[in-house]
Amino acid sequence: MISRPTRLDPLRPQPDGVAWPTGDWQTQEPGEGVDTARLNELLDTAFDPDSGSPMHLSLATVVIQGGHVVAERYGTTASVDESLISWSMAKSVTQAMIGLLISDGLLAIDQPAPVAEWADDERSSITIEHLLSMTSGLRFTEDYVDDSVSDVIEMLFGAGKGDTAGYTKQLPLDHEPGTVFNYSSGTTNVLASICGDVIAPGTSGDERAEAVREFMHMRLFDPLHMASAEPRFDDAGTFVGSSFLYCNARDFARFGYLYLRDGVWDGDRVLPEGWVDKARTPLPDELTGLNDQNFWYGNQWWLWDDQTGAFGCHGYEGQYILVCPARDLVVVRLGKTSDDFALERRQWLTDIMSCFPEY
Repeated sequence: MISRPTRLDPLRPQPDGVAWPTGDWQTQEPGEGVDTARLNELLDTAFDPDSGSPMHLSLATVVIQGGHVVAERYGTTASVDESLISWSMAKSVTQAMIGLLISDGLLAIDQPAPVAEWADDERSSITIEHLLSMTSGLRFTEDYVDDSVSDVIEMLFGAGKGDTAGYTKQLPLDHEPGTVFNYSSGTTNVLASICGDVIAPGTSGDERAEAVREFMHMRLFDPLHMASAEPRFDDAGTFVGSSFLYCNARDFARFGYLYLRDGVWDGDRVLPEGWVDKARTPLPDELTGLNDQNFWYGNQWWLWDDQTGAFGCHGYEGQYILVCPARDLVVVRLGKTSDDFALERRQWLTDIMSCFPEY
């Protein structure tokens, strides 16, 4: 188990003379001080199907330093243009959507969650921040194996799949909000539903989905030139913000790059000031249930230890967008690695980041 991270390295501005990747990413060889031999060895091992690597199936890795693609590799079943599933990396995109609506003055982080089903009971004290920090107190079992106990399987693929937020909204409160950390895809889908209510009030189904999709592209994906971004929606018209965004690896890197640059893109502030720091600030020590996956938690982003000072979007089977401000680095890894090898997966990514010097 890692200790509570203490690093909050300064988020870096765009380097002078480097074009923003609003068009194509610029590429260059890794800079001075980079251990390129070790970097290539790590990539070779992960992408060689005969190497016996615990990374198993690697589909794509893109490494951005200083605004340039400095390393890139694709597996035999993927390509630079292929869109791949985010799984829970989508949660961090949902966090960005909440930030956009806060910047518009349409939501406030400390307001009670505007959920009609909770208005007249003890769940009315759940705030937007409780949902962002996974401390809502709602009962939810995040189990990807045992469908007899799993809420996430039932929500995404069972009875709840037509209305993923509705599935979660009917769950009871097990703990006082703000006292217990419980990682929950359900609470992220409630946040996505709240976004839909604000963006397209009074709508449902395809009408609601189209309005939210247009908002996501106009306010987030299009400014970042994330042309491959394809959010998926349930039958109720809610973005399945816990799990279902498709992008190619370079576009996932653009999303990480927005956070590396403190929510600013090409001179324009996209996310409200302080929103990235909110995402990467660890939850209080006194919360129970924290640190259950060898990582700490912020707001819909995972926090790494002080060795790298990184923070990241994590997805099932080893999807990652890692942001490492001290190295001016973004690392995207997409593939399929069993959670039985979670520690080896973490070490491989730490080794990738450690190939680059801090400066």
